[in-house]
Amino acid sequence: MTGQQRVAIVTGASGGIGRAVAERLAADGMSVLVHYAGNPARAEETVRAITEAGGTASAARADVAEESEVAALFDLAEQRYGGIDVVAHTAGVMHLSPLADLDLAEFDRLHRTNVRGTFVVDQQAVRRVRQGGAIINFSTSVVKIALPGYAAYAATKGAVDAMTLILAKEVRGRDITVNAVAPGPTATPLFLDGKDQATVDHMASMAPLERLGVPEDIAEAVSFLAGPARWINGQVIYTNGGII
Repeated sequence: MTGQQRVAIVTGASGGIGRAVAERLAADGMSVLVHYAGNPARAEETVRAITEAGGTASAARADVAEESEVAALFDLAEQRYGGIDVVAHTAGVMHLSPLADLDLAEFDRLHRTNVRGTFVVDQQAVRRVRQGGAIINFSTSVVKIALPGYAAYAATKGAVDAMTLILAKEVRGRDITVNAVAPGPTATPLFLDGKDQATVDHMASMAPLERLGVPEDIAEAVSFLAGPARWINGQVIYTNGGII
């Protein structure tokens, strides 16, 4: 890729971790297509932050679970920037409930976005990403630490782990890495919504570093996997400050 502008698609980049990832990859010198699902104003804020810092970015909408819309998103990246080297799939939804009480309509919504959405995005990514590129999915540390209330959400991310590990083997010979980042408790609206201060404080205390993660912590891991980390492949990287 020497001498060629690298290009990244970041899904869910209108806020939270996705925005931090988009800004970081742009700061690393990549042209970034900022994907959003339903909030164009916030997506344009991400684009503006990148361009005001001297980077290159534009925004586009798609439902990650719809094949035609995701294909059009990838088409757009190729048309605007000439190709695709990195796909960071941060888009996802979360709903918390004890397993016994969960409305199955919520389970289906989680599955559609987190499992089908990852499958659809990965399908386009593996067809389009250029040699030397990287596909980075998003899992969660809750798959390992097994917090009550997270059964449905963690189940969808367990599926993401499986897809990631298998896809890494299916791209043999193409010099493309496939990994997943698994954040722990991170101070974003997705995480903080509905939690009282005592719960937030408890979860902050779980890490030996005694704080919540911030989106920039997660973006740092994505930057590593998207750029220099060519010998890390087929892994789920727990990005959580040391929570076991």
